[in-house]
Amino acid sequence: MSKSHTLLAKVIHWTFIILYAYGIFKQVDDLEDLEDKGLLIFEVVFATFFLLIVIVRYFYMRRFKTFLGAREPVHIVHYYFAKTVHRSMYLCLILLPLTGLMIAGLYTQGYKDEDELVISLVLATHEFTALLSYILIATHVSAAIYSRLKGEGVWSSMVPVFNNEKTTTNKIITKISTLEHNIYDRVEVLFSSKKE
Repeated sequence: MSKSHTLLAKVIHWTFIILYAYGIFKQVDDLEDLEDKGLLIFEVVFATFFLLIVIVRYFYMRRFKTFLGAREPVHIVHYYFAKTVHRSMYLCLILLPLTGLMIAGLYTQGYKDEDELVISLVLATHEFTALLSYILIATHVSAAIYSRLKGEGVWSSMVPVFNNEKTTTNKIITKISTLEHNIYDRVEVLFSSKKE
């Protein structure tokens, strides 16, 4: 039987998605909205709570292998690619509340004009980080679905539905998987030849 994440890891993973979605949908659209002291305090408390949860999640989830549940050995290039995506997601999820807190702090210090260099840089960083988080999360979700289609076992280690995975016999998925492994092999050769 393949390994699975603990119940606590699954709860952290899935409740965090709700927290992230809430943060995205309730975000402040205009700096002037921060004139409302109640909203400003709420934003600071939410960003602080979000940051704390991300840090706790990071340190808890580090205990688990990136491809927990995989039935077959994972190609080293695939492993490093997945690790890079995961770490980049955590970096974004830490930068989002940090830059949000910086925006709130600068706003309360009188930086209220978006044309001022300091606050415009922080706003740009915040917006770029949000966009990058969307891309990374879409990559993560797409990879999870692809893994499920291949029947690798990784999906079942975290997702509570559609988890009766079997290695695929679908010819299209098998061809794509073969192409994927060929690309990984070429990348590995490329990097190992640069080391020599």
